[in-house]
Amino acid sequence: MKALHIGRVAAVLAVGSLALTACGTDSVVTPPAGANTSAAGPAVTGTLTGTGASSISAAMDAWKAGFESANSGAKIQYSPEGSGAGRKALIAGAVQFAGSDAYMQDEELASAKEKCGPAGAINIPWYISPIAVAFNVEGVKDLKLDADTIAKIFRGEIKNWNDPAIKAANPDAKLPDLAITPVHRSDNSGTTQNFTDYLAAAAKTVWSDKASGDWPTSLPGENAKGTSGVVKTVTETAGAITYADDSAVTDAMGKVELKVGDSYVPVTAEAAAKAVDLATVVEGRAANDLSLKLDRTTTVAGAYPAVLVSYGVFCASYPDAATADLVKAFGAFALSDEGQKQAAEAAKSAPLSAELAAKAKTALESISSGTK
Repeated sequence: MKALHIGRVAAVLAVGSLALTACGTDSVVTPPAGANTSAAGPAVTGTLTGTGASSISAAMDAWKAGFESANSGAKIQYSPEGSGAGRKALIAGAVQFAGSDAYMQDEELASAKEKCGPAGAINIPWYISPIAVAFNVEGVKDLKLDADTIAKIFRGEIKNWNDPAIKAANPDAKLPDLAITPVHRSDNSGTTQNFTDYLAAAAKTVWSDKASGDWPTSLPGENAKGTSGVVKTVTETAGAITYADDSAVTDAMGKVELKVGDSYVPVTAEAAAKAVDLATVVEGRAANDLSLKLDRTTTVAGAYPAVLVSYGVFCASYPDAATADLVKAFGAFALSDEGQKQAAEAAKSAPLSAELAAKAKTALESISSGTK
């Protein structure tokens, strides 16, 4: 795999009702000379429909508001149904874009050719965020844990908060005699894909399951749909623990610092960005596909390896110029300095590095129109 020295990534779009339309939009026009422009370029009009990752909801809201403010005749509809649902909807031609915390697999890219044309679909990073391991233990807001301990907790092998393994790393914490309730996603989730990828790599002697967007059904615990669902369940359940995009974790919950090398790294956007700096581009993909392979076992100081990169998944070609222009205008706003700043403020995500932003913009510009 070719090394890509990246940096900070951030942000994504809005939330709205999902109007399942085929690959088309309302009328989209380029304004005459002198019309209003935004960071993304000339103002456009029309409706763009997408669905996918719920982890990016806060960033989606920020992007929707910013883009629609700059383009008064444009509307973005996004339904946070989960990464897997988003990719399936794009493949089916039901939406014009998907948000996904996991890039499309080879078989999905092949299936996308039916609706997206011979070039299929492309994955463009637009959001980076740490996955927080968050818990509800009264009086405890910070814990230090290594990957093996986290894996044993989610596998049900460590069942109580005063377990010796937790106490050994946190001698000053007031850990109660309280049962641990692991909470996981019930839907196919890019967050689950990234979290299990971290566990499979960093705790491989404990985590025997392969990385997957579907949580292993054999493991104990409770489940809930979407990022908001697992956060709500943990907030309402004493002793519960989950994994979720950090943007959704509330102040009422505690967070885990991950052991990296010989030190512990807290959850921050900067630490997530540092981990993405170590990513490599997945080989064998189309020239403008920016799927990234993350190093989950890094020992680089200050890097937080339980990180997710969320992608805008787009058709490489749309059936008409109007649709392609609106897709590119919206994507350009998300990738712009203005769009990245708005999303970072809303979602605690890390802005795209200059290098990755430039590559993402080039990939976006490659989107074309024509007969499928």
